[in-house]
Amino acid sequence: MEPWPAVARVLLLTVLSSLLGTGQSRDFTEQDIVYLHPSTTPFPGGFKCFTCEDAPDNYECNRWAPDLYCPREARYCYSRHRMDIEGDSVSVTKRCVALEDCLSTGCTGTDHEGNKVCTACCEGNICNIPLPWNETEAIFSYTSPLSGSAGLSRSYALTFCPPLLAFLLSNWLE
Repeated sequence: MEPWPAVARVLLLTVLSSLLGTGQSRDFTEQDIVYLHPSTTPFPGGFKCFTCEDAPDNYECNRWAPDLYCPREARYCYSRHRMDIEGDSVSVTKRCVALEDCLSTGCTGTDHEGNKVCTACCEGNICNIPLPWNETEAIFSYTSPLSGSAGLSRSYALTFCPPLLAFLLSNWLE
């Protein structure tokens, strides 16, 4: 057997593994919730929001959020993001809220401690995955990032295609 196919296989797998490792960040994404199991809602139209109080960042908030349904009177998911002067997260609060709590979305100017606060609301099951970082993101949104199957399919494709491609190429190079 010639050494070149084996060398090519090792190089290909090395490149693929490094590509897979470089795209990871500390933020919580849809990929982190792909494996949530659907459950029966406690009432028609029931939904869940990520919930936390003064978590240090979005990852810690979403990672430890209790998996509970919102009460009937709460129809929206709320996110409050406090950032320091450099734009780093100071605290994250997320919860289920009624419409009244969503009437003043947006960002504040910096306070006496140099912090800026952005608030956002959304309607939909676990729609408050991302944080509002600026005025463009600090809005009242009526769509859920998980409302369509395209997002989940894309997540599965990103998870399974590179290893499948590596397997097929390694067998082809033999």
